Amino acid sequence: MVNETDPSATRTGRRPGRSGTRDAILESARGLFARQGFDKTSVRAVAAGAGVDSALVHHYFGTKRELFVASIALPIDPSDTLERVLSADTDDLGRALVTGVLGVWESDNSDAVIAAFRTMIATGDTGLLRTFLMQVVLRDIAARVDEPAGSALERVNLVATQMSGLLLSRHILKLEPLASMPAERVVDWVAPTLQRYLTGPLPTRSSH
Repeated sequence: MVNETDPSATRTGRRPGRSGTRDAILESARGLFARQGFDKTSVRAVAAGAGVDSALVHHYFGTKRELFVASIALPIDPSDTLERVLSADTDDLGRALVTGVLGVWESDNSDAVIAAFRTMIATGDTGLLRTFLMQVVLRDIAARVDEPAGSALERVNLVATQMSGLLLSRHILKLEPLASMPAERVVDWVAPTLQRYLTGPLPTRSSH
């Protein structure tokens, strides 16, 4: 049993105090997620890196996905948005994706979302950003667009370039008129390009 009134008491030598234990878990998680990605990082490994029991990781953060969201300082869990995207027809994935992502970035939590990504860029935490894009946002989409077989990674990589460029230009660089453009118009511009990347024919390979 985890002693919830004093989590540090369950193992000799554990970092004392609620905030110290939580911070140690986050530090361990950030390093492992950045180096190994989401799938290959286990709660047990995070706990070992922090010098705590696995039960404490679950006590503070719940699931591994919730731990990842906390480790990149997102104020909201993107699961609901991703579920709505994945429920869209394959032929409408591009529009659903850009609508969903813009909805997160332009929600009531937009300042905190932008701050989290600005911090990752500024501190060079590219591993965390890559993990978020490829293993959290785009992984399940990739499974639906692997046609012809083996093309999924190319497809979602190109989607990642489009989405990251859009968000950087609109919310970090604030390029006008893109920064002030209504979200619906941004969706109308970007969705066809994302859809082409996801389900369009592959370019013919050059013979040169």
